[in-house]
Amino acid sequence: MKKQTRNLVIALVAALGIGAALPDAAEAQSVRSIRGADVADPELAVGNYKLIPDQAPLPRDYVQQPPLVPHKIDGYEVTINFNKCMDCHSWTRYRETGATKVSITHFKDREGTELSNISPRRYFCLQCHVPQTDARPLVENQFQRAQGLR
Repeated sequence: MKKQTRNLVIALVAALGIGAALPDAAEAQSVRSIRGADVADPELAVGNYKLIPDQAPLPRDYVQQPPLVPHKIDGYEVTINFNKCMDCHSWTRYRETGATKVSITHFKDREGTELSNISPRRYFCLQCHVPQTDARPLVENQFQRAQGLR
């Protein structure tokens, strides 16, 4: 019985010690982001934007930037079983449709081995390629295009 009591006292002392080491609520509320915003503040609302109608692709802003999609993609199915983008952008169809063909880099696995089909890690196009819009930055910044792309 004495052993249980001793263990209970040790556990209570440890719990109180940990509680004392934790910051209080006032400190937790003063956490700020790199830009100075309070992390508890509500997020900025996404501004009104409109999709840019089908047009030539916009120029890239940084080296290795995935190209933007210059057309609407509403309703495009990109699942493990089907990829609507390949209806136009596959190497077998791009000439017929006038679309840009999928880059050769999409046919390499992470070790650089060339594959006969698109690498699974590049199959879901919309993870990197997004539609062009006239959206304005949510946070004011001083971003400038890469020197070599100006």
